[in-house]
Amino acid sequence: RGRGPSSGKGKTSGRGHKGQKQHGKVPRGFNGGQTKDEVVHGIRGFTNVFSVDMKPLNLEKVQSWVNQGRLNPSRPITIRELAKSRCISQVKDGVKLLAKGSETLTSPLHIIASRASASAIAAVEAAGGSVTTRYYTLQSIQRVIKGKIDPIHSLQSQISITGQEGARKEYPYRLPDPTSRKDIEYYRDPAHRGYLNHQLEEGHGPSLFFKTPGTGKFVAKAVKKKAANALENRIW
Repeated sequence: RGRGPSSGKGKTSGRGHKGQKQHGKVPRGFNGGQTKDEVVHGIRGFTNVFSVDMKPLNLEKVQSWVNQGRLNPSRPITIRELAKSRCISQVKDGVKLLAKGSETLTSPLHIIASRASASAIAAVEAAGGSVTTRYYTLQSIQRVIKGKIDPIHSLQSQISITGQEGARKEYPYRLPDPTSRKDIEYYRDPAHRGYLNHQLEEGHGPSLFFKTPGTGKFVAKAVKKKAANALENRIW
């Protein structure tokens, strides 16, 4: 820490002349004795532990990369192709496809992303392409970019893409599937073009909790014999 000229760090040892910071330590948030800022203004808000940090991907940028020859429109466009072509970077929880610049989209693209807006899905399908949303984790995204894991298929997926039939390449790791109810319901929804929508029965909704009206089975409760006799012996 240094004390005085003989310490080899100078007379004041980098602390300057006089004052509280020169004599001792100052706690975090110390305002010279006046009331602390967190006491005056308080701590407002909270940290949402359920929020996800999605990387936005606009259609105009994808079409620009296709026009430059940096993306191949005849192949499925996954997170791996987007990262290798420098179309996106620093992906955390996934990639969300947005419809900004959808009027410039002319190529039929087959895009596989974490999420997609309704307008982006409509624009891609209007151009003759398709959008598939599938589940990724932070670790699986890192392995997808490094080519250590299949960017499309997992145990529960039944994604069929034109030109991708046949034997699949073997990878050292397996792509995970969602386990939380919120994620499962999102990727079961056909409106989101989720890759788990094949699990839905006809006429059922994606919710795992709420039943679709008219799809449940009505089971009549059996009346106990003693209660039935009591009803027959009533005099009023």
